[in-house]
Amino acid sequence: MTPQAERRTPQAALQRGLDELALALPAGGTEKLLAYLELLAKWNKTYNLTAIRDPMQAVSHHLLDSLTVLRELQGHAGTLVDVGSGAGLPGIPLAIAEPARRVTLNDANEKKCAFLRQAVIELGLCNADVHVGRAENWRPAERFAVVITRGFASLVKFLAACRHLAAPAGVLAAMKGAYPEAELAEVPAGCDCSDVRRLKVPLLDAERHLVLCRVGA
Repeated sequence: MTPQAERRTPQAALQRGLDELALALPAGGTEKLLAYLELLAKWNKTYNLTAIRDPMQAVSHHLLDSLTVLRELQGHAGTLVDVGSGAGLPGIPLAIAEPARRVTLNDANEKKCAFLRQAVIELGLCNADVHVGRAENWRPAERFAVVITRGFASLVKFLAACRHLAAPAGVLAAMKGAYPEAELAEVPAGCDCSDVRRLKVPLLDAERHLVLCRVGA
């Protein structure tokens, strides 16, 4: 393989993105992320977990898009739940990057949760577990420091379904594309979603934002 061709591999693209983020993964982290993409591609043939089929696009749209939120969550240590996790995004990349953080992957679809369970096993994610069921009906024994989603259609629906999952000092984090001005205007009383962070995802020429919300008791 020529040096030019090597730069076009998923591994090279991932490393370039990690360098741009100045993100140092734990030992074996890069290999686990790439193994996750391979597993996702394998299951995607049967379960249609994601519309993205190109491995290079998966690096930017899935892995780097997920990992870019890490810097914004640095002040929010503790347990994290990925609601509407689907194919495991952003939960699985976050669990790989932060092995000391307990991560729960939640989805209402049993087939998607079957994939998530298999991914947790095959990737050796000792800090991750899976909960199947609708978020609004779930009453976990302990609430979470971070409740994050990439899968909810609207901010209002996310808050309505998931606000009870956040610990008293916790944060609800909604990953968005363009600045969600209309959605922010509909946020109900008792919810503060004024903390909106603009994200720069390496290798991705598209708008990305992270909305951090806090809710009253």
